[in-house]
Amino acid sequence: MVDFRQQLLAWYGVRGRDLPWRQTQDPYAVWISEIMLQQTQVKTVLPYYQRWLAQFPTVVDLAAAPQQQVLKAWQGLGYYARARNLHRAAQLIVEGHGGEFPDQLETAMALPGIGRTTAGGILSSAFNQPVAILDGNLKRVLARLIALEVPPQRALKQLWDLSEQLLDRQHPKDFNQAMMDLGATLCTRHRPACLLCPVRSHCRAYNLNVQSEIPMSEPRGPLPHKQIGVAVIWNEQGQILIDRRRQEGLLGGLWEFPGGKIEPQETVEACICREIKEELGIDIAVEERLIAVDHAYSHFKVTLNVHHCRHLSGEPQPLECDEVRWIELAEIDEYPFPQGNVKIIEALKQSVGDRPDLTSR
Repeated sequence: MVDFRQQLLAWYGVRGRDLPWRQTQDPYAVWISEIMLQQTQVKTVLPYYQRWLAQFPTVVDLAAAPQQQVLKAWQGLGYYARARNLHRAAQLIVEGHGGEFPDQLETAMALPGIGRTTAGGILSSAFNQPVAILDGNLKRVLARLIALEVPPQRALKQLWDLSEQLLDRQHPKDFNQAMMDLGATLCTRHRPACLLCPVRSHCRAYNLNVQSEIPMSEPRGPLPHKQIGVAVIWNEQGQILIDRRRQEGLLGGLWEFPGGKIEPQETVEACICREIKEELGIDIAVEERLIAVDHAYSHFKVTLNVHHCRHLSGEPQPLECDEVRWIELAEIDEYPFPQGNVKIIEALKQSVGDRPDLTSR
């Protein structure tokens, strides 16, 4: 273990990635980076991280911001529960911890959106505490080190124990960052660069020449594919109707164009009319098709079949959402929408440019 730590840290001193959140010990900035990096690549996070700290430079600023502003700043990063949890945790830190991020593992883990790995990453990076982590990169590195014969999700206790044992308690910040960099840059999922690895002599998978077969994966079936009918509803004043999703569940708190799943044997037009009646309590006329958008989430895919629609009668009610609102098209960029709606908005702006009568009904 001593050799492993020394070789890894020597490599990290030369080859470690120069990332902005590694240049600070501000727990708030480190926490933001840890949350953004969950299931998101570094190159995607970098511009969001810089913009976020410019907009919300302290935990007090984040706690005081309206949720809609927070979600708008997060728009495009996905997994929006992370943003909602960040916002709520910031409020709890201000209310219960005097605006200071807690430096105890159990207390940090009690905050919304912070699990054992995220707490360990924050405490080791911001406070240099000897706390282990086990993110996706470490699972892969550790699985290869011991030539794990089952998928990592079936051996989490074993991998946590190994992460704890390997941790360099004199240099926990650098060690955890080095392990993550090793997984991100050399010990990659496909075609690992073993000949460049500083600790390959310790790697059982490399010595057995099975590094390409480990970590083992769970068998997965094809992703479900849902067909969705979506309505861009215009009123006589040339405004568009949008609704805000309920806080719980996927995409909670974001705005969207109303609609729902197309049932078997149902046409897109019939689906849209039915869903709008059920969700908003109004009658509409479905008109020309605007666009069809394919979008993939982690566990399913959707095709959004979008039509222009005309409001006929009834006052929109938030029957299955938190809020409904008529807005001008010029205002739409002020609202946080799911990434799958971006192409709809682009197509909508283009269609209005081609047909100015849409906004002057």
